[in-house]
Order: sequence, then C-alpha cells, then structure tokens
Amino acid sequence: MVFRKVDPKYSRLLLATAKKVMQFAMQYKGAYSDSLGSAVCPFYCSYSGYKDELLWGAAWLWRATNDASYLNFLQTLGANDATDIFSWDNKLAGARVLLARRTLVDNDKRFESFKQQAEDFMCRIIPNSPSSSTSYTQGGLMFKLAESNLQYVTSITFLLTTYAKYMSASKYTFNCGNVRVSSSNLRNLAKQQVDYILGENPLKMSYMVGFGANFPKRIHHRGSSIPSKASHPQAFGCDNGFQSFFYTSNPNPNTLIGAIVGGPNQNDGFPDDQTDYSHSEPATYINAAIVGPLAYLAGSYSS
Repeated sequence: MVFRKVDPKYSRLLLATAKKVMQFAMQYKGAYSDSLGSAVCPFYCSYSGYKDELLWGAAWLWRATNDASYLNFLQTLGANDATDIFSWDNKLAGARVLLARRTLVDNDKRFESFKQQAEDFMCRIIPNSPSSSTSYTQGGLMFKLAESNLQYVTSITFLLTTYAKYMSASKYTFNCGNVRVSSSNLRNLAKQQVDYILGENPLKMSYMVGFGANFPKRIHHRGSSIPSKASHPQAFGCDNGFQSFFYTSNPNPNTLIGAIVGGPNQNDGFPDDQTDYSHSEPATYINAAIVGPLAYLAGSYSS
C-alpha cells in the first residue's frame, strides 16, 4: 500500500507475496512456536496463539485488496477474546482498530462489531474508565508488565493516536460506562505517555538514548557495550568481552542514538544497569511503535 504510487511494480510484488503467505497460514493453522520450540521459546513463544495473526493478516489484506474472501474469513475466524494489550505477540487490538476504521470513516456497518471491540479495548486502557484494567505508575506511566514495559506503552499509544484520528475525522465519541470519551481524551493520554518517555517523569529521565540531557548510559546492547577497533585494537572472542564490557558500571562506549529501552519499574525507578535487560534493553518492537504517535503529535501540534 505504501509503495503503490511511488513504485507500483514493487507494490504488486509485495501484495502477491503477502497473499501467498496468508494462503499458507489459512491452510496450515497453528502457532509457529509449536514447530520451532526451543529455537524461539521461552522468550518469543506465541503465547497468544495464532488467531490474532490470522485476523491481523486478513484485516490488512482486506484493506489492501477489498477482496471479499478476506472479509468472510475474518468474520468467521472467531478471534473474539477481550484484550487490554497490544504487542508483537498479541495483535487482536490492532486488527480491531484497523477494521473499526471502515465503520468510523467509511460508515460501513459490517464492521460495527470490530468497532465495539476496539472501544472495549480503549475502555480497558483509559485510567478513569469503570472497566479499566490498566495500572499507572505514580508518575503517570501506563504499566502492563515488568519486563520491557515500554513495548506495551508505545504499542498501545500507537492505537490511541490511530483511533483518535478516526474519531476526529468522523466527529465521533463513545462511552466507557458513564464516562464520555472524545478524540482529545485519547490524544491527551497518548501525549502523556510520549512525554513521559521523553523525560517528563519523576526522574527527569529520557528513555530515548541520546535525547535530552539525562538518558540511559548503560543499555543492554552488544554494539553499544563493545568499544570500537580504533580505541581497542586487540582482538577478543565472543565470550571474552563479558567481564570487561558487560559486567561493568562504566557508561557504554557507543551511544545508540534514538533507541528506547525497556523503561522504568512500577515505582518510576530506573537502575541504568546494562545487565538488567528487563529495563535497559532496547528493541525494534519498542521503537517501531512510537513512530506513529510521534508523527501524529508532531502534526497535531504544528498545526
């Protein structure tokens, strides 16, 4: 979809490949970790099962093609579990927000059930909602799980801004019990989370490396921890760098500018310890999800 106008040939190749992959997934249903086992578990098991991936894939292919077979598939898939999380493992909420667009923006009532599920998700996130199941730290950060919590914050914030955009386009509001929710409510919550990540928090710590005056200096990242050949010309083996460069309180010799780490604990504390992967490890699934909210907020406030 992104390349459709600027590179139609490449766009057609991507779409054709996506259709083949989706056809395989629809024909051979199952979680990848059932086959790959210890190669991906325990860190990257498919704990949520496989239906969320099928819903996610069918939703995007329906958006890209308008092929009714994908609509029929996702309507009969039965991926109806309630959720209060969005992540690399559980994509249900993202698919529902994407499908809700057809009702909110295009006024297509066939997608009303997905809109209701998307709003059920929002009501589980919003702090003053009577059905909220989301904790917040004293400093105002959404807190889901102890390990790499910012992956959930950035991903959920992406959905908040996306749904806010759909709501704004259709001048729409919804209720969480007796609480009226507008697009500005979602946008303000998203801005609060982004601002926290970038330094508006009790520690005045930016969790984006290289941004602001105070940011993590000891991140759990091999490339950041190992000195350059220019400063350390002596060779060492794969396991020989641990004592000198990993188990040390010295700052990283290399600054991974822009990387967002796992973030603070439930008490807004951050040890800045590179052996503590739960809080100090950056990941693409943290950074990728914040691009949308940053773009949305930059556009909203510049205008």
